[in-house]
Amino acid sequence: MYKTLIDAETLAENIGKPDWVIVDCRFSLADTAVGYQNYQQAHIPGAVYAHLDNDLSSVPVTDHGRHPLPTPQRLAQLFSRLGIDEMSQVVVYDDAGGMVASRLWWELRYMRHEAVAVLDGGWQAWQSAGLPTHSGIEENDPAQFTGRPQPKWIVTLDEVADQPLLIDSRGPERYRGEIEPIDAQPGHIPGAVNLPFADQLDANGRFRAAAEMKAALKETFGRIAPEAATFYCGSGVSACVNLLAMAHVGLGNGRLYVGSWSEWSSDPKRPIATGEE
Repeated sequence: MYKTLIDAETLAENIGKPDWVIVDCRFSLADTAVGYQNYQQAHIPGAVYAHLDNDLSSVPVTDHGRHPLPTPQRLAQLFSRLGIDEMSQVVVYDDAGGMVASRLWWELRYMRHEAVAVLDGGWQAWQSAGLPTHSGIEENDPAQFTGRPQPKWIVTLDEVADQPLLIDSRGPERYRGEIEPIDAQPGHIPGAVNLPFADQLDANGRFRAAAEMKAALKETFGRIAPEAATFYCGSGVSACVNLLAMAHVGLGNGRLYVGSWSEWSSDPKRPIATGEE
């Protein structure tokens, strides 16, 4: 069972196995249609497609950020449509350092499906290895997904102030409030520390050595227990890369504030901090 990361060669060895489900999550915030277009042009053989806006997000229920978390019922319907049941080994990938794929990885684990891994290096690693691709649209036979949510894994807006440790997963310039290309106001939630999700990746977009990631995470946690840490980003997507790194190095499961900065900054009455903490 693969629970965190998988390399391209191992995935290639298992292509075509009936209990393996591959999901392409390529997506661009700048052009929300381009990921699906790229999928149709070329994708890993057997891969089905999941769209960040239409599939991995839904109408606001637990949060009101830019990419709200679907209800457990909506997630179960999605996973069933993708062909995932309790016996499935799922592999997810994108072309953005695992940013979007990690969101689907986290959602499956949130629904108690542990056999899910992110392709290390993503689409670029598959291409670099010279492995085969398919074009067009592929679908799996529908399955019956029966997982249940783990509500303690999510933090809602009214719980943010009570968290012992908030970790902002955005880039340092956005955290410090020097720039804000997307959301209503620049800055960060007061008291949050910064651990950019991109710090988990090397120059090739692959995850760094486990020992390096573990050391950085433990330094960020300080004396706070890892499971008490709450991660956020712009909209509850890239923070999942940090949660994936955390699980991969054996530090367990943190919590996710899905609404993230897009929800927090939407109300000018909420406090905002800038600079370093």
